[in-house]
Amino acid sequence: MSETARSRAAALAHLRNSGFATGDPIPLPLTMAAIFHTPGDATGFNEYGRYSNPTWDAVEHALGHLENARCIGFPSGMAAISAIFFALLKSGDRVLLPSDGYHATRALAEGFLKPFGVAYDLRPTSTFLDGGFAGYRLAFVETPSNPQLDICDIAAVAKAAHEAGAILVADNTAMTPFGQRPLDLGADIVVSADTKATNGHSDVLFGHVASRSDDIIAAVTNWREMSGAIPGPFEAWLVHRGLETLDVRFDRMCSSAEIIAQRLKDHRAVSGLRFPGLEGDPSHNLARAQMERFGFLVSFELASDEKAEAFINNCPLIEAATSFGGVHTSAERRAKRGDAVPPGFVRLSVGCEPVEELWQAIEASLDRIRD
Repeated sequence: MSETARSRAAALAHLRNSGFATGDPIPLPLTMAAIFHTPGDATGFNEYGRYSNPTWDAVEHALGHLENARCIGFPSGMAAISAIFFALLKSGDRVLLPSDGYHATRALAEGFLKPFGVAYDLRPTSTFLDGGFAGYRLAFVETPSNPQLDICDIAAVAKAAHEAGAILVADNTAMTPFGQRPLDLGADIVVSADTKATNGHSDVLFGHVASRSDDIIAAVTNWREMSGAIPGPFEAWLVHRGLETLDVRFDRMCSSAEIIAQRLKDHRAVSGLRFPGLEGDPSHNLARAQMERFGFLVSFELASDEKAEAFINNCPLIEAATSFGGVHTSAERRAKRGDAVPPGFVRLSVGCEPVEELWQAIEASLDRIRD
């Protein structure tokens, strides 16, 4: 972790203390309110729960501290992505999306943007620069891509996109601000599904948009207010609680993933292993230059869908689940979710269990399906 990241991590749990009065609660209070006391001119105060909430303010302040940018919270990662599209695009615009990223982003473009007259094209993450960005209003990258963990050069894409007049959005869900900083690399907008590692406890849906452009933040905020795509205060409170341990959890998960990926490389049952931290991975050199950590996601192939399911379901320290980034290790056979991957393709999300015990459980489950 860089010195700047360490400084942000150290200050994160203390962001509220500058305004403390004697007897104030140190943990964030939960404000459950749809209406507020607003006599006379209430400009600058909380007025109505669709516009603001003190618990939102706190979690957005914490996220903004990590992103070094203004942040707007949403009730899910897809709500955050939707806000970007619907706040910034109009009929006749064209967008570029990753062909190998999260499938719901493409489904949103096909099912909702296209009928509104917004066209889209697809391009693989690893070759996202190829073909340029002329004619695009917005380019959207997801790096590492989910689930195959390919990477693109954010700084190079940002430079080329800006030269063509396009806005660059980076989905940083898999990395969090502690693992990768797309805004520092030139992206105009970061979007994240904080449901995942940011919250980390698999008990809430949440997302955020971050940008250093006042115009972009104003447009996204207006969309949230008018559409009603607002987070609940309890959900915001849960994310704030999770943020306070993000540094510790993310460090443990990434460190464990580096150990486990290295050992998976040598297991006979495993093929097609992808992890940016492995020296032989196609993305390794770019990952070393662009990312502060290599992440906690590992992908690989097993011989068949039956063996992949048996590996996941028979490992006592793996939860079969469709999300990732929680304190518990989880895995999923992604072909059943419609990704264009082999039947035995597994996405493994390394959690916070002690690494040696976790590896022993993984190895034993792999040994049972090896032959």
